[in-house]
Amino acid sequence: MGRMSAPSSESQAPHRAGFACFVGRPNAGKSTLTNALVGQKVAITSNRPQTTRHTVRGIVHREDAQLILVDTPGLHKPRTLLGERLNDVVRTTWAEVDVIGFCLPANEKLGPGDRFIAKELAGIKKTPKIAIVTKTDLVESKALAEQLIAIDRLAQELGFEWAEIIPVSAVKGEQVGLLADLLVPLLPESPPLYPEGDLTDEPEMVMVAELIREAALEGVRDELPHSIAVVVEEMLPRENRPKDKPLLDIHANVYIERSSQKGIIIGPQGKRLKDVGTKSRKQIEALLGTPVFLDLHVKVAKDWQRDPKQLRKLGF
Repeated sequence: MGRMSAPSSESQAPHRAGFACFVGRPNAGKSTLTNALVGQKVAITSNRPQTTRHTVRGIVHREDAQLILVDTPGLHKPRTLLGERLNDVVRTTWAEVDVIGFCLPANEKLGPGDRFIAKELAGIKKTPKIAIVTKTDLVESKALAEQLIAIDRLAQELGFEWAEIIPVSAVKGEQVGLLADLLVPLLPESPPLYPEGDLTDEPEMVMVAELIREAALEGVRDELPHSIAVVVEEMLPRENRPKDKPLLDIHANVYIERSSQKGIIIGPQGKRLKDVGTKSRKQIEALLGTPVFLDLHVKVAKDWQRDPKQLRKLGF
């Protein structure tokens, strides 16, 4: 008989790569969790609901796996055409991924919105579903235990089983690594799907627009957050600069829905818009690794959330 081959190749776990999407109602901590797992900011965050408006992919590289996280907009009862389109994005995404992570905040009792999403998930038979209890740093252990029991019961009532239920705090980094460990075995065997070092497949112009929107969302009145959209018109290196002192010119428009909102965004003597520019420029420079000159203009796109033509123009 021939000599038996060394068992090392058998015992080595196969490399896995695939897609996991985070779903949940608005402001459930999906984007913060995506950033914590990637280890760098790839999705903008805000305490305003419905901050995420399109799918953002964050890529986690490990020796044994490549985990591509798809952060989706919050599923909600739509009041506008934009809202309907965002919900469509969520449903299309979870039909295409290998595992679904349902984010439920530890500090809020399960409500009709959570039940609505869980009911939809119950209809997706083949894809494993993990319940991720977010924001655990905001509750005592007794409240957390009650939430875990309620989430387990919710699946039982709807006739499906969670592959895992895991509490995490993305802000404190608690159990974030364990969450990745639980997601990886649910991915298919596959070589890496993205080059080493890539943390997102978001185009730079889209990421820059999102960072400007994130800065613009800070401190605006309650009626305004959903009315803000940002489009980067161009990003060009400044000509005739010394090689050791490059400068990137970025021209972007901040769109709102009504002329009356202009004053809120611009602020007295232009102070708010200046603050938005300063805050976002720092983030953009950190993202692109180059000094930036940011030119911001505020424009009105009347009722753009309800207008199919305007939505197309703004990239929805």
